[in-house]
Amino acid sequence: MTKNNYPTIGFGLIGVGMIADYHAQAIKGLASTHNIRLVGVTGSSQTRNQDFALRHDVPFHTTHIDTLLARDDIQVVCIATPSGAHLEPALKAIAAGKHIIVEKPLEITLERADAMIAAAKIAGSKICAISQARFTPGAQALKNAIEHGRFGRLALCSAYVKWHRTAAYYQGWKGTLALDGGGAVINQAIHALDLLTWLAGVPTEVFARTTRCVHLGIEAEDTACANFKFANGALGVLEATTAAYPGWERRIEICGEFGSAAIEDDRIVRWDFMTPQPEDDALRSLSISVGASGAGSPTDINFLGHQLHIAEMVSAIRTGSPLTIEAHEARNTVACVRAIYDSAHLNSPVTVAVK
Repeated sequence: MTKNNYPTIGFGLIGVGMIADYHAQAIKGLASTHNIRLVGVTGSSQTRNQDFALRHDVPFHTTHIDTLLARDDIQVVCIATPSGAHLEPALKAIAAGKHIIVEKPLEITLERADAMIAAAKIAGSKICAISQARFTPGAQALKNAIEHGRFGRLALCSAYVKWHRTAAYYQGWKGTLALDGGGAVINQAIHALDLLTWLAGVPTEVFARTTRCVHLGIEAEDTACANFKFANGALGVLEATTAAYPGWERRIEICGEFGSAAIEDDRIVRWDFMTPQPEDDALRSLSISVGASGAGSPTDINFLGHQLHIAEMVSAIRTGSPLTIEAHEARNTVACVRAIYDSAHLNSPVTVAVK
């Protein structure tokens, strides 16, 4: 079966938790236009696998990852396991000759992220790390304005992630050090950190504090503040929490000598420049949705961002086109997270381990 002279690309899915539903919906939504299909899924529970397969019309399910990876009708594997369990299935998939799409974060430590990237490089496998916030029209407008010098010299580049999670949200692997790798920073604020590193560059130095204010039973932080120093001389902050009811939109602010702008999720809320441009009025009213950030609940998102990642992977496989988020960029976002945690532990500034 071919479409536009390209053979069908089959997808496999490892993990059948909440986020796996978004991958399955995204693949199904692209099936007819991109000639792809979800061939099979695997998870540790036969009952959950079967339920997932029935819900999403998946023809094959198994509790054995090797059985899934042995199928020659699967070329891409989406990894939707807990964050600290991305590496092992990724290595298996790479060894089986598959390309991989990995849920955020790429992994919870730099050592594990680097091991995944190294294995993929040797095997020639492509890695896509889910960071759908870059695809939003507001974020794209900010990036374009920075690249065209509209801000001039940057002064402050900051992110605010004041979200709400219930106690029930943490009744599992979330908030554990072994599988979540941390709390509000690595799980919720990581999209904002990814945007900052994309827009302003990876911070060179971090000074941070973390604490538990409300979710006292978890191992990791529910609240964090970090100061950033960027290579271009700008400063910035991150404020992150899962203890703020009802949860506000994720906010990114970029401020410079010739202009300042702010986005809340997809929406541009400030767009002020010394020298106006014809497109500015339209940008100020920009509110096209690629999906809410999940401020009040992890299910307050849609699968459109996942679709854009998956479509990019399909194009990269077929034509060699680049991915929006290369593996080393996802790795450097993890480096920012680890620097925040290291700084909070040491109570001193920490250099970000960029590659």
